[in-house]
Order: sequence, then structure tokens, then C-alpha cells
Amino acid sequence: MDLFEYSLSDQLSKDAPLAARMRPRTLEELVGQEHIVGPGRLLRRAIEADRLGSIILWGPPGTGKTSLASVIANTTESAFEAMSAVTAGVKELRQVIAAARNRRVMRGLRTILLVDEIHHFTKTQQDALLPHVEEGLITLIGITTENPYFEVIGALVSRSRVFRLEPLSDEEIALILERALSDAERGLADSGAELDQEALAHVVRVAGGDARIALNALELAVETTGPDDDQVIRITLEIAEDSIQRRALLYDKDGDAHYDTISAFIKSLRGSDPDAALYWLAKMIYAGEDPRFIARRMIIVASEDIGNADPQALTVAMSAAQAMEWVGLPEAQYNLAQAAIYLATAPKSNSTGAYFKALADVEEEGLVEVPDHLKDSSRDRKASGHGEGYLYPHHYPDHFVRQQYLPDRIQGRRYYEPSDQGYEKKIRERLEAWRRQDAEGQEA
Repeated sequence: MDLFEYSLSDQLSKDAPLAARMRPRTLEELVGQEHIVGPGRLLRRAIEADRLGSIILWGPPGTGKTSLASVIANTTESAFEAMSAVTAGVKELRQVIAAARNRRVMRGLRTILLVDEIHHFTKTQQDALLPHVEEGLITLIGITTENPYFEVIGALVSRSRVFRLEPLSDEEIALILERALSDAERGLADSGAELDQEALAHVVRVAGGDARIALNALELAVETTGPDDDQVIRITLEIAEDSIQRRALLYDKDGDAHYDTISAFIKSLRGSDPDAALYWLAKMIYAGEDPRFIARRMIIVASEDIGNADPQALTVAMSAAQAMEWVGLPEAQYNLAQAAIYLATAPKSNSTGAYFKALADVEEEGLVEVPDHLKDSSRDRKASGHGEGYLYPHHYPDHFVRQQYLPDRIQGRRYYEPSDQGYEKKIRERLEAWRRQDAEGQEA
């Protein structure tokens, strides 16, 4: 039985998993991914007009890649073929292509070929598919959880439109669960099941944007729970924890637990305690916190609490954030943990806060004229003398020359005072030498 047997049938089998039964049949039933299938979006218009070109759907599990392909299968008048790159080989691919050519010749019918987990196709298999995509015999829908720019040959990527699907929001996961509970035809309405709000919140949080995980947990909970005296199957928090195999934590993404936990994480990084940092990081990931939020906070810490004491800290934090985007959870836990350990054990300095002293002066001083020698000389040098008298530092020993850089009213003001930690100690020594040279020049 192939991937789309359920999707292409009007009467889904009652034995099919809930996630398969609830798979959307139309664009209106599709939940999430408004950035690519919202009203007026290119992909939506192409599906509605049945003029789809080759596409690659890329995103984490349970975000709707298969659902979107199911909608296309139910909408198009083209012949629809599906295969899994995990089990299919060149032989099966050639059979599909031969059938597609026969349809085109005999009936003028186009063929859409869905390749699930396309990143598992070898280069040879992808090369075998390429000419038929190129000539338009096959319209390709590739589904992948891996970055297609790395895992799919460039020639196929260049002939396809890549659409990236994002993890579903908590609200979208909750909507999908509520639909499943209220749908009598394909869902669980006939079971009389009710889901407590605490249980709903827990399943949504643990699902982490994966609708399949959420629906599987809901189905397991309903199937393994007996009715009460009122013949209602009540899914409590305890049952939900057991069904999704994860205990609920006191953690509300919009409440005190959210802010208290991230505060503990940041203070552990600032306080150079890698063990505590890892604990609070693990708690946030376990509870379903948005990993982008965690990555953003580490980027801030890298500049606010470490700064130039270790300039690499910002690079590490940024790299972890980018790696998280490319890799996704759960593997990106390694990237986030590496960055947390690095930041916690790095030398610390908050001297970048000097910026806010400068900002206070900007607010207090108001409009301040730029000294003439610092102005742009390319426009008004002749008429107004802009740039006249500017000393080019690279023409002087040690690439340093004493001259005025601040406005007249705040000349001599100091904001940045480097610490004696890490690399910033070298900066401090260099800056002190320049300032001594500057002071000696003024005395002379």
C-alpha cells in the first residue's frame, strides 16, 4: 500500500490511523503554512488552477508536506503517481516514466509524480529523473525533511520551486486536535471523547509543531481509555502524559514559568555555570519552548555579557542559531548545547553597555553638528571645506594619529572602558597606549 492510497480514495478505511484519516482533502481544510498557501499566494493559485510546476516541499516532520501533496492529488486532473525514495529504485522509476509517456501520447494527460523522502534517492536515481522533469513529461513533487540544497542534485533543484514549511503553531495544532474530536466521519466524535484543557495544552506543547505526533497521541489516549459513568471518555492530563510518553512540566510559554526559566538560563550563562545552563536549556526544550527564542537570547548574551572578552562568542551563538534553522530539532539540541557551554565558560565583560551611555548623550544633546574634517568630502569639499584637515590614520606610525572624532560639545567624553578579561585585556592595553599618546600630544 503506497503513501497516497488513503488520500486518493473518497472513503478512507476505518482502520487507517487518525492522522491519515484527518489528512485534508482541500485547501480549505489545510491548517497552517499560510506563507505559501494563504489566499493569493503563488502555490495556492497554481493548485487552484491545476497548473502546478515541479516543486520541492521541505520542512520538519508533521508540518503538512504530505497533507499538501494530498490536496494536490485530490485537486488535479493530471494522473497522480506516488513512490517512496526509501523503497523505490531505478526500475520502478522507469516504469512510472514509461506509463507517463504513454498517457501523454495516448490521452494528452499530464503526470504528477510525488517522491516521498526524495533525499534518499541516489545521485543516479535523481539523474534518471532529471531529463523527464526537464522536458515536462513529469511534474515533480519532492518531499523532504532534509535541506534540498544539500541533498538534492542542483539540476533538479534549479528546475523546481522549493517551498519551506514551518512547524505548526500551538494554535494550529490545537485546531487540528479539536477538528479530530468533532469530526464524526473521519475523526473521533462518535467515541464521545473529551479532552481536558490541561491535557490539550500538554499534547500541543510536547508535539512541538508536529501534527502527526499530536494526532497519534490523541488516538492512543482515546483507544486506551474507558468511558466513565456518563459514557464519556475523559482524557485527563495524566492520560495525556502517558499517551505521549512525556510528563508535563510547570511551563506556560506566555506565563511566569516561561520568563522565570529563560531568566535562570541567562543568569547561569552570565554566572559561568555550564551545568545549570544545560539544565535550564534542557527544561525549555523538553517543555516545547521555541528553539529560535532560546537561540536569540544566546545571541544577546554573547554581546551583552561576553562582548569582546571573547569576540568568538557572538560567532558561536550565531552559528548555533543558523545550524538550528538548517538542522531543526531534535538534532539541533547539540548545536544549542554547544553554544550554551561555550557562552557559560567564556570570559565575561559587559563593557558593550557603553553604547547606552552614548545613546543617553545623543538624547540629551539633541542635534549635534559633525566636525567639518569628519564630513563627507566627496560632495561639498570645495564649497564648504568638508573633509578638510582630516588625518588618514594609515599614513601614520602604528596606523594611529591624534585628532578629534567627537563633536565639540562632548569632546573628551569616554564611554568604552574595556575589562581585564580575556581578549578584552589586550584591547585595554592597546586603547590605554593610544589614550596616553593622545594625552601626551595634548600636553605638548
